[in-house]
Amino acid sequence: MEAGLFTANNIWMMICTALVFFMHSGFAFLEIGLTRQKNTINILFKNIFIITVGLLMYYIGGFNLMYPGFADGSAGILDFAGFGIAAPENGMTPEYADGGYTWWTDFLFQGMFAATAATIVSGAVAERIKIGPFMIFVILYVGLVYPIVGSWQWGGGFLSTLGGDDAGFYDFAGSTLVHSVGGWGALIGIYLLGARIGKFGEDGKPKAIPGHNIPLATAGVLILWLGWFGFNGGSVLSGDPELTSLVLVTTSLAAAAGGVGALILSTLLYKNLDLTMFLNGILGGLVGITAGADLMSPNEAVLIGFIAGLIIVLGVAFIDRIRLDDPVGAVTVHLICGIWGTLAVGIFGAKAGGDQFLYQLAGVGAAATFCSLTAFIIFYSLKKTVGIRVAKEEEVDGLDLHEHGMDAYADFRMNQH
Repeated sequence: MEAGLFTANNIWMMICTALVFFMHSGFAFLEIGLTRQKNTINILFKNIFIITVGLLMYYIGGFNLMYPGFADGSAGILDFAGFGIAAPENGMTPEYADGGYTWWTDFLFQGMFAATAATIVSGAVAERIKIGPFMIFVILYVGLVYPIVGSWQWGGGFLSTLGGDDAGFYDFAGSTLVHSVGGWGALIGIYLLGARIGKFGEDGKPKAIPGHNIPLATAGVLILWLGWFGFNGGSVLSGDPELTSLVLVTTSLAAAAGGVGALILSTLLYKNLDLTMFLNGILGGLVGITAGADLMSPNEAVLIGFIAGLIIVLGVAFIDRIRLDDPVGAVTVHLICGIWGTLAVGIFGAKAGGDQFLYQLAGVGAAATFCSLTAFIIFYSLKKTVGIRVAKEEEVDGLDLHEHGMDAYADFRMNQH
């Protein structure tokens, strides 16, 4: 491979790394916008903790747990290549990764993905979880759970060879391996935490707890959409002109169709133009296309995204109906739409077919089993030892005051609700 092409590929991957990093701003804005101002510092603190400690955990052992170099004939379930990220002999040459990028770029790009999984949990458990136990959860989930599941597919583990080397489970950029991994953790977390005070009335009916800054939430979604160009575009693992441009087209069309699908259904059901449903519909479309963005035609991307938008509206209502409290809709967006996007690879696109659908179903099941069990063990252990929920007084006053001794908007106390 000529040096110029290797350099161009590597630059594209570094740009995508920066875009995925920028997604953490989007997650932070979305979460604080959809929750109450008295918990803003708490949510921002969690998001900063996730990216800093998540990256360090991935450096210490997560990267080599996710890409352990499974030996021939191994079960492909668990292996470890050692601590640290010392580069291999050919790590800075075109021989590494078919000339797409260097070892260092590989680590940083994958590290940004790792932190995303825990950010998904942060939004779901917002406004009532103790900060200390959440930090412990992040360390264990990003450091151990996420890379083990990732190794089953992207690290050459058992999911990647289901049905033979050329078949197998397929997850282009992480509908299951990133989004559903975070989604299962979020689901278990909100189940064990319980609902926020005032979310469900005595009659059991859900009541809206409005977010304090919808403009910020809107900015967050637009930043996330921008970041997804790196999330999916970088998952091509080179600057290949045809494939990267296709992936950006399918990603954008699915996002647009997801927003419109959610807008149409929510308007028909609730007779109002709900911006938060519109926004989550965009995210649902993005999550839905992530598993097969490189396999789909533009028409198929629109269909996948539109269905994801419908799923958003129905999923949010379902989560409320079973009395689970998810302030930002993270379970619906990342878990339910992640499952849909993963299964869609067996229904639409270049790999569609009955066998492929079964491989996709097996991948969903494997991630569901492992992530649910590990998240339950972590959260339940913390609940029974140090406790995971703040006291009633702390929840009413706001976590900013009690957990951090700070106020996000010191001059606007009159506005608090």
